[in-house]
Amino acid sequence: MLGVELAPEEPLDALAALGERAERAGFDAALTSCHYNNRDPLLAAQRVAAATDDLLVGPAAANPYDTHPVKLAGQVATLAEASGGRAVLGLAPGDRSTLANLGVDRDRPLRRVLESMTVARDLWAGERVDHDGTFVAREAGLNFSVDPVPVYVGAQGPDMLRMAGKHADGALVNASHPADAAWAADRLAEGVADRPADRDPLDWVLYAVTSVAEDRGAARDAARFPVAFVAAGADEAVLDRHGLDREAVADVAAAVEAGEFRTAADRVTAAMLDAFCVAGTPGEVADGLAALRAHGDGVVAGWPLGPDREAAIGHLADALDLRPGRGQ
Repeated sequence: MLGVELAPEEPLDALAALGERAERAGFDAALTSCHYNNRDPLLAAQRVAAATDDLLVGPAAANPYDTHPVKLAGQVATLAEASGGRAVLGLAPGDRSTLANLGVDRDRPLRRVLESMTVARDLWAGERVDHDGTFVAREAGLNFSVDPVPVYVGAQGPDMLRMAGKHADGALVNASHPADAAWAADRLAEGVADRPADRDPLDWVLYAVTSVAEDRGAARDAARFPVAFVAAGADEAVLDRHGLDREAVADVAAAVEAGEFRTAADRVTAAMLDAFCVAGTPGEVADGLAALRAHGDGVVAGWPLGPDREAAIGHLADALDLRPGRGQ
């Protein structure tokens, strides 16, 4: 998969236009990010689907805490129907800091994601479901049929990566640096070693915060907001891998949890930008994405894409050597 992330912080008409631009540029997919304080990601994905012909669409990544997993399965099935079978489901535990704003405790996140994926597949297969685990479902079923939707697990930690390698159709690996990509590849391989023989090969994709512009400084400044969220939720082992100052990261995380996003962005250091995004001139971003693609099956260029998003999609298509109309 070669795709772009579209964040519904912009009006849906603007996102649909960016999705159309991405399809014309040759991308395979446009995935909509999921945060309670933005517009609805599934509605956004439907609008992108309506504006395109072949582009894969879906949330990346929905979490099974702020929406009941059975309802989420029905919503994604609806998107699959509306898009003519072009839906994918990105599924992840969600961002700790923003879920905390809702009073949500991410209890047993790996188990929650695995159970949600399993139940969704059963529902899409037309089965009625009784489930009592990290969530409860009693005689639940969908009143309409849908072909199975590919599930891509969003993963960064070792256990979630192994689980994705064993059970998921694909993995969206939160990594913007080759060192993280190489480490993740080893963890995924450990899961793939236990993968059932009758399952299709795992499709694993680097999900990299990306910002590109002719002006290097403008590109890096545009990446500060998403990098603040990545840094705030990063595992301690990841921080150690990049030699990041724990106190500086804690300051960013505190601002994110307080909803002071401008302050959080201002506290992002150059070292955090180097570790958690691919940002800079078109040439720099081309080199960064090539280094990531050496490890995985594909890449999703994550929001913000750049200070001028339409121009950024063109730069990214060139960086990835896409053919215009490739996805059509």
